[in-house]
Amino acid sequence: MTTFHKVATLLSFTRAATELKYAQSSVTAQIKSLETSLGTELFERLAGKIQLTAAGRRFLPYAEQMVALAGEARGMAAGDGEPSGVLTIGTMESITSYRMPPVLEFFHHRYPQLQLQLRPSLCAETLHSLRQGSFDMGFLMEAETRHPGVDSEILGSEPLVLVAAPGHPLAAETKVETDQLREVQVLAPEAGCAYRELFEAELNSGSGEPVPFLEFGNIESIKRGLGAGLGVSLLPAMTVADDIAAGSFAVLAWEPPFEVFTQLAWRRGRRQTREMQLFVERTMAFMAAEYAS
Repeated sequence: MTTFHKVATLLSFTRAATELKYAQSSVTAQIKSLETSLGTELFERLAGKIQLTAAGRRFLPYAEQMVALAGEARGMAAGDGEPSGVLTIGTMESITSYRMPPVLEFFHHRYPQLQLQLRPSLCAETLHSLRQGSFDMGFLMEAETRHPGVDSEILGSEPLVLVAAPGHPLAAETKVETDQLREVQVLAPEAGCAYRELFEAELNSGSGEPVPFLEFGNIESIKRGLGAGLGVSLLPAMTVADDIAAGSFAVLAWEPPFEVFTQLAWRRGRRQTREMQLFVERTMAFMAAEYAS
């Protein structure tokens, strides 16, 4: 069951074999044996790629529960043994780069047998993967704090700032109006980011024509664009704090009329293993200090 769950999560026999430390032929044989016992195909194999069949998608949540229960049973049998195994965590660039390092360092040194696998994912994709059982846990940055099929803990309200190069015309304004932002180039992360969509909705509200965004793939490329004087951008404050302190970016005098919350989520109804409970507890402790500072 572990092999199926790993292949279904990664959608790759090769990567699954590497992570499980099996020969690829063994992974293939195990999946074939499982398909034979169930009397149905779980994966479609097309042009060198695989995807779950309808039967595979229906089977995945049950496989995830069985893997979780097996881990819990091993933990109970081991008593006070060291937390171990793998936690697959959906996360986003800003959280991984700016919030997670202290958490990762703690688990690396304190619980070396527990492996944290971080999967880059937009919030909508993370929610889907949590419901499907592909992720054990996931980080969200959303205005909404209630999600169908998912439970979450709010880690904190994520401050957002509108920034530009110090020489940008709006940097000298004592107050920036939303109408002024409709007249300048806006740099934005890819679609699917909650604060980008809220900002876009705010700029488009009552404006007639949609405000065009210059879309970048990630925050670091946005920062390079800002440094080159290409426009303005709304970003989590944590991602530009050092740049602002160094004088590389200026904070524009515009307050977002919305709020987003960073959250740690998991599938509703899932029984948490001790490893999951430990991750939730330690992450909340670390990040409470981060948001309080």
